[in-house]
Amino acid sequence: MLTNHTIFSFNSVELGFDLVAGLTAAAVVLPKAMAYATVAGLPVAVGLYTAFLPMMIYALLGSSRVLSVSSTTTLAILTGTQLGLVVPDGDSAKLITAVATLTALVGVILILASVLRLGFVANFISTPVLTGFKAGIGLVIVLDQVPKLLGIHIHKHGFFHDVLAVIQQLPDTSLITLTIAAGTLLILIGMEFFWSHSPAPLIAVGGSILVSWLFGLSTQGVAVVGFIPEGLPPLTLPDVNLVEQLLPGALGIALMSFTESIAAGRAFANCNEPAINANREFIATGVANLGGALFGAMPAGGGTSQTAVVRAAGGRSQKASLVTAATALATMLLLSTLLGLLPHATLAAVVIVYSIGLIQPKEFMAIKKVRIMEFRWALIACLGVLMFGTLQGIVVAIIVSLIGLASQTAHPRVSVIVRKPNTDVLRPQSPEHPEDEMIAGLLISRPEGRIYFVNIDNIIEQIMALVAQYQPRVLVLDMSRITDIEYSALQRLVEGEQRTSQQGAITLWLAGLNPSVLEMVRHTDLAEKLGRERMMFNVRVAIERYQAKQNVG
Repeated sequence: MLTNHTIFSFNSVELGFDLVAGLTAAAVVLPKAMAYATVAGLPVAVGLYTAFLPMMIYALLGSSRVLSVSSTTTLAILTGTQLGLVVPDGDSAKLITAVATLTALVGVILILASVLRLGFVANFISTPVLTGFKAGIGLVIVLDQVPKLLGIHIHKHGFFHDVLAVIQQLPDTSLITLTIAAGTLLILIGMEFFWSHSPAPLIAVGGSILVSWLFGLSTQGVAVVGFIPEGLPPLTLPDVNLVEQLLPGALGIALMSFTESIAAGRAFANCNEPAINANREFIATGVANLGGALFGAMPAGGGTSQTAVVRAAGGRSQKASLVTAATALATMLLLSTLLGLLPHATLAAVVIVYSIGLIQPKEFMAIKKVRIMEFRWALIACLGVLMFGTLQGIVVAIIVSLIGLASQTAHPRVSVIVRKPNTDVLRPQSPEHPEDEMIAGLLISRPEGRIYFVNIDNIIEQIMALVAQYQPRVLVLDMSRITDIEYSALQRLVEGEQRTSQQGAITLWLAGLNPSVLEMVRHTDLAEKLGRERMMFNVRVAIERYQAKQNVG
């Protein structure tokens, strides 16, 4: 396990790298954190709070040396969706209490998940489905920010309705707001093109504040951030009366927080660093969220883009995150008045530039090239977000993943095992080797994978079709490729043996059972009925026994 002593080993050279990396990351993280707060419908100060305490707590507890923890695009949109359901009127005081409650719930869920050792849950969403889910999230976020770029206002009623609403409002576009947005986009895209992981957000935000101050943009119809409270974030207590309403959304946000944190942590871990500890990540992100909730932070998790900045800037340990958190604190204490001049169009442009990466057409095409079925899963997950909303989209994504898993295992391969002529080589029957031979009266059938209630009927159908085709006297089930057999599937196997025994035409043998499957079989009547005579160590022993019986006959 990675210890804090290892993370914070004091080396002057490493400290220098971490100082530079932390300041560079702050130039990217802080403007993005403020922008993500607006995505969630919260004051920009909440973004600074989220880049302060949660980041600091994770730095002390996390297992990744460079993971940068604050808000992310996905968490911001999920948070905004949930808060919109609980506080539909957008009352700022109610929003702060609601977000504190939501963040605290996320923290408690993550800590409980650690206690229950549920790290495997992050794997419930397959990569193709996650690709589709993130693409849907990206489209929702981009559309959500477009009105701010244009200086228009629409009533939101769902993705496709909002697209039409934006088109209808285009004639009302504010040219000065659009100019500010275009300038911001030019800076962000241009600097990233020529200087990867540049402090482009900081320069764009600083430039917009300067222009806003010089030209008095707020008096010319350009929406600006406005008043930001100066100083440390106030203590905010969760409201237990909101727990029941917020719990379903908190579960989804906790899942995405952990999934993104694990993915980012593993992606940027060097081979000479200890592996990411899933349970410790649960605790670290859980405590980070729980602590952040008390100071008005929104749900937090590890961010891929900001972690990439830390690594690219030479970050060696979590001291870099402590530097970033300290910069967030200094910003809250000293720069709140200046931040109040920031145009919303600038924040919208920042959000769009750093959210568009969620939409990856190349990944869709790569999935389609390999497997068309999983490409369809990705599309369904994307459409699920667009049609049903972001929180419901998580449910759609998980259901699609589980259906995909079931469909993959529902049709396992069942092979006929044959022998290569003049050898003792056994292999699955194939059109490539028409010369391979079967032993007269003996059918060797080999199912593969795990046998359980979803696929047992399909396996039986395939085997019975082979029996009907070859009319054997003895059917040998080669169980060497069966990793596990579930109870209901085992019962069907017992019933199948009973039917074949009553008919008397076919005798069932089992061969190659692995120890765990053999142990299960021994706890049923099947083991007694088959006895040692019809349960063989492997298929070769079964062939020898069958041929010996034929010779005796």
